[in-house]
Amino acid sequence: MNVDYGTYELSNKERRNFFAIGYISAFSLCLLFYNSIFLSLLCGFLVLFAFEKYSGYKAEKRRAFLLIQFKDMLYSLSASVATGRNMAKALAEAFENLKLMYKDETPLMGELRYMVKSISENRDNEEKLLIDFAGRSCLEDIRNFVDVYLACRETGGDMEKVIESTSEVIMDKMSIEREIKTLTAQKQFEGKIISIMPVLVILLLNVFSPDYLEVMYLTIQGRLIMTLALAGILFAYFLTIKYTRIEV
Repeated sequence: MNVDYGTYELSNKERRNFFAIGYISAFSLCLLFYNSIFLSLLCGFLVLFAFEKYSGYKAEKRRAFLLIQFKDMLYSLSASVATGRNMAKALAEAFENLKLMYKDETPLMGELRYMVKSISENRDNEEKLLIDFAGRSCLEDIRNFVDVYLACRETGGDMEKVIESTSEVIMDKMSIEREIKTLTAQKQFEGKIISIMPVLVILLLNVFSPDYLEVMYLTIQGRLIMTLALAGILFAYFLTIKYTRIEV
């Protein structure tokens, strides 16, 4: 496996969908604020600047799902180690158990499949495979688990206890994150409503009273005011997202 979970490579379909939706959104917003087809056609290409951010969002979402799967894997590892199985066999059992919960194309299933195959066919060392996986995961919880596992192998520590403790830490972290998301969800929703209200007002004025906004589209002062208004709306939206996003 050579998947770097710190980045995300969009598929051709995801790229097409992103650029299509992004271009239409940017075009429509620009047309609403400037009433210029030519300028709106150019503004649509601003979506190119959001591509990297969208890719980062997808990577973060994949890491979050990977951590959930890793937590479930730890439960299986704990049960296997408790019965006296070594890590190689415990990983193989975890792969079989997680097949009942997740599809084959999910992140951790691909990793486990690669580990089990490498151990059984290529006689690779599970420690080396876990270190490689932890490095690519870009997740502190996985790196900490592998570090503690390696330390236990060297010192003869209680592996079952280590796995249980790691599972509890991850569960506590996820629980705190859920609580934070619940507390901030309402504020995020309110911020989005406040940001979209001016856009809806301008849209309604264009539909029911287009003459009222004509001066905004035909004069330099009007275009400047519309530009400042659009910049303020976008700034308020991103500021809301920034301050309601809390990482544990």
